[in-house]
Amino acid sequence: MPKSKVIKNEKVVTKKPAVKKTVGLSVPCFSLAGTKVADLELPKEIFGAKVNKPLLAQAIRVYQNNLLSHHSHTKTRSEVKGSTRKIRVQKGTGGARHGGIRAPIFVGGGIATGPKYRKVYLDLPQKMKKAALVSALSDKMAEKEILGVVGLEKATGKTKEVAKLMGKFGKKSVLFISGGNEKFQRAARNLPKVAVLPFSGLNAYNVSLYQTVIFNKDALKVTESKEKK
Repeated sequence: MPKSKVIKNEKVVTKKPAVKKTVGLSVPCFSLAGTKVADLELPKEIFGAKVNKPLLAQAIRVYQNNLLSHHSHTKTRSEVKGSTRKIRVQKGTGGARHGGIRAPIFVGGGIATGPKYRKVYLDLPQKMKKAALVSALSDKMAEKEILGVVGLEKATGKTKEVAKLMGKFGKKSVLFISGGNEKFQRAARNLPKVAVLPFSGLNAYNVSLYQTVIFNKDALKVTESKEKK
């Protein structure tokens, strides 16, 4: 009889699935003197996402509406002071018939269709606000209007220092996302079309309002931590 072959047990090697690494984006990073010092790495999930233009337009419309105030208030004929008696007899005077002195056609009378005070406040869900901000930042990144800056903590508080930095960039309007440096904020607030905000005050409307957004390296770390939550 033929001999039976003995097959040895072989170890089955299972390959671990490859972990997809997020490819980062980089922008030039400048010093306070306006010279390029390095490249600043940006997370792709924040600055390289697909731009949702309808959502971005909706978010900007909501923020613009909430900036408006509707405090004008005019009084109707029922709210103004005046007698309720009939001002003249119905017939026999040769004039038109009238019932009250508080009618809109008389001086001191009520306003027929004037503005009224109203409280109009629009809001977006938190997820929509976050998605709109990501779309706004990604849109700026696609336009190459995102830059980095380091050394804001060394600012002296002089406006001419920030003005010199703006001259190096050559931008019309700039939004600095700072880590909360008071001297830099004090120096930048005297310049037109320049604003300094912390990350907590950043929204889609502020990003779209300025031509260029410049991130401080410390503020960028806060941005990444907020995105992970």
